[in-house]
Amino acid sequence: MIRNLTAFFAGSVGAGSPTKRPVQAVQLLLVMLLSLASPTWASEPRELDWPALIPEGAPVIAPQLAPLHDMSQLSNALSAESAPPARQQAPDAPVVKSLDGQQIKLPGYIVPLEVSEEGRTTEFLLVPYYGACIHVPPPPSNQIVHIFSEMGVRVEDLYQPYWIEGKMQVRASSSELADAGYQMEAEKIYAYELR
Repeated sequence: MIRNLTAFFAGSVGAGSPTKRPVQAVQLLLVMLLSLASPTWASEPRELDWPALIPEGAPVIAPQLAPLHDMSQLSNALSAESAPPARQQAPDAPVVKSLDGQQIKLPGYIVPLEVSEEGRTTEFLLVPYYGACIHVPPPPSNQIVHIFSEMGVRVEDLYQPYWIEGKMQVRASSSELADAGYQMEAEKIYAYELR
């Protein structure tokens, strides 16, 4: 392609009068620039919010934000911790099948499942609100994304929301904390900040 461009500008390729060559050259250059730029546009992830993970017409289940543990009963904290985990609101909630294979960007809170020796979270649940699966019962499975990350992320503050970018998979999975309706291999993980 570079050889053809060099030949074109030197005047040895293509027919046409010398006065048309500059116009053709500009047109060719614009086409090349657009063809180089379009993969960048195509790879931009689709930004989603949590309601987009619920199919149209499916029931929206309000989060149960009542704490799992009664902090006024601190003297009996060990028995509260050894109690069975809270039941998930809807472990088989319907999912949006058209999201499968799409590059997406979704904000949420990290609930660690696996932590590497370096202290990086490499497998986690992404949930729409702080405390889900830990302090309050897990949300419906269509409001949980099971994330895998080769590099991982160092989570020092569970109150910090993050953006996760990657290819969405509509595939159910189970962990000791909750069932998820979606999975994703994270390509980018970075702190969410208000605009």
